[in-house]
Amino acid sequence: MKNTKICPKCNSQNIVRVPDNAHRYLANSICITRLAIVKRVPVARYICCECGYVENWVETQDGRGELKRTFG
Repeated sequence: MKNTKICPKCNSQNIVRVPDNAHRYLANSICITRLAIVKRVPVARYICCECGYVENWVETQDGRGELKRTFG
């Protein structure tokens, strides 16, 4: 959905992007803990407003690199 702007389930083009908000209590980010420092990698959500299908994306190369170093 991120790249095509089309829902893979229902083919709708009614897609919205919901960015992560690190200041929100229940942010949609992934927590990374290194040496007692808590870091978060933001995760953007793409939602089909027709069928409700959701995709989560780590949009930055830095974020993906942090996840690879921590969990890979």
